[in-house]
Amino acid sequence: MFGYVLINKPELKIKEFDIYKSYYCGLCHTLGERHGLKGRVTLTYDMTFLLMLLSDLYDAKETIKESRCFVHPVAKHRARQSSVTDYCADMEVLLAYHKCIDDWKDDKKLSKKAIAASLSGARKRIEAEYPMKAKFIEDKLKELSDMEAAEEVSIDRTAKIFGEIMASIFVYKEDEWKEDLYRVGFYLGKYIYLLDAYEDIEDDIKSGSYNPFKVIYNNEDFENQVLNLLLMMIGECTDAFERLPLVENVEIMRNILYSGVWVKFGQTKAKNHGKEQKEE
Repeated sequence: MFGYVLINKPELKIKEFDIYKSYYCGLCHTLGERHGLKGRVTLTYDMTFLLMLLSDLYDAKETIKESRCFVHPVAKHRARQSSVTDYCADMEVLLAYHKCIDDWKDDKKLSKKAIAASLSGARKRIEAEYPMKAKFIEDKLKELSDMEAAEEVSIDRTAKIFGEIMASIFVYKEDEWKEDLYRVGFYLGKYIYLLDAYEDIEDDIKSGSYNPFKVIYNNEDFENQVLNLLLMMIGECTDAFERLPLVENVEIMRNILYSGVWVKFGQTKAKNHGKEQKEE
C-alpha cells in the first residue's frame, strides 16, 4: 500500500532531482544504521516526501555526506540526514512491519511472515520510543482489518482509517503546524488507500479479496468516479500543504503533489486497460 507518492522526474531540474535523491539516500542510510539491512528493505518514496516536508518546516539541522553503498558501489552519492530522518526511518519500519503482518494474514505468503519476523526487534524498540503513536497505528490497522473482513461497502469509511494512520505519522510535534500537517497526511493517506484499491481491483475481483471499489466497479463511469475521488483527496491535501510556511525545496514537493502522485495513477490506468483489451 505504499510507493504512490512519487516525483515526476522529467519535470524536475537536474539540481532538484539531485536534492530529492540526497533525501532518499539519507533515509536509506539511516534505515541501515538504525535497523540494519532489513530496515533498508522497507525504504519507500512516500516517506521521502514526509522527510522533505518536515525537514523544511522545522528547519532541521542536516549533515551531508558522500559515500558508496551496495546499491551504488562505484560512484559516491550524497546523503542528507537529521533527527527528522531518524523519525521517518522509524515510522517507515513500523508501517512495513504491520504491512507484512497484514499481507501474511491475507495471502499466507511466507516471505512476508519472514520479513515481519526480521523487523520484530526493531518494531519493539520503535514502540518503546513512540508508545502512543505506535498504539494508535496498531489499533487503527486492527480496525481497518476488521472492517475489510466484514466487507465494508463504504469507500470513505475504510479510506478514512488509513488516512488517520498517515495523519498521525505526519504530525511530528504538538505545535502550531499540527492541524495542517494532519490534513496533509490524512488526505494523502486516503489517496494512497484509494489508489492502491484501484490498482488491485482486477486481481481482487478474481481472487475474491476485499476491495472497496467492488460496489461501483461495474458502473459505466467507474474510471471517472475513481478519478474524481482521487482529485478531491489531493485537492484537500494541497490546500493544507500550501498553508505551511515552506521555503526550501518547496518546488520539488509541489512536483510530487501536483504531478508525481498522478504518475502511478496513469500507469495503473494503462495497465488495467491493457488487461481489458487482452480479455476482449
